[in-house]
Amino acid sequence: MDSFYSGYVKRPMDIVLSFSALIVFSPVFLIVAALVRLKLGSPVLFRQERAGLNEEIFEMYKFRSMTDEKDSDGNLLDDSVRLTEFGRFLRASSLDELPGLFNILKGDMSLIGPRPLVKEYLPYYSNEERVRHSVRPGLSGLAQINGRNSVPWEERFYFDIRYVENISFKADLSIIFKTISLAIKRSDIGERGTDGVDDFDVHRKKIMEPGQEYEV
Repeated sequence: MDSFYSGYVKRPMDIVLSFSALIVFSPVFLIVAALVRLKLGSPVLFRQERAGLNEEIFEMYKFRSMTDEKDSDGNLLDDSVRLTEFGRFLRASSLDELPGLFNILKGDMSLIGPRPLVKEYLPYYSNEERVRHSVRPGLSGLAQINGRNSVPWEERFYFDIRYVENISFKADLSIIFKTISLAIKRSDIGERGTDGVDDFDVHRKKIMEPGQEYEV
């Protein structure tokens, strides 16, 4: 790990780049917000508690990409049903991630790092996998440019751990450019609940031995 970069350069760079991006993309931000309100309704922002640095919980922001359709019993329908074509476009283009720039300014996240996951997953990490929480989570990361949600969980965590152990300015810059390239091409976009990959807690429960615990 490049300690000078991670300790003295990475956070200031996050602030400068995320603030600049908010200014440059402010027209896009406003247009997307208006379209979300028109096509998907209110609220425009999707807020969810995620595990961040040192496993502290924070509220992550994204543009809403699914409807609130419910069945006759009042339960939300499956993600694959509630995800509209417009929502698919937002995810494929990564436009739904724009509000995450505010999380970066607040210090909850970094531009590059392991993707923040829901707090419900915390009991299921191995000790080695928990290393991913020793740095700020990222808007994008090494796992995101190597298959994103379409690869198995263990492979994603491998990339997360590899990133944490090799943080550098060169690596972050490379991931930023690769992320932009993939967003333009709209490739490597997996959709939770629609691509045959279980949520992490469901996946880990399937492979755990009876009585086995992953919680430290």
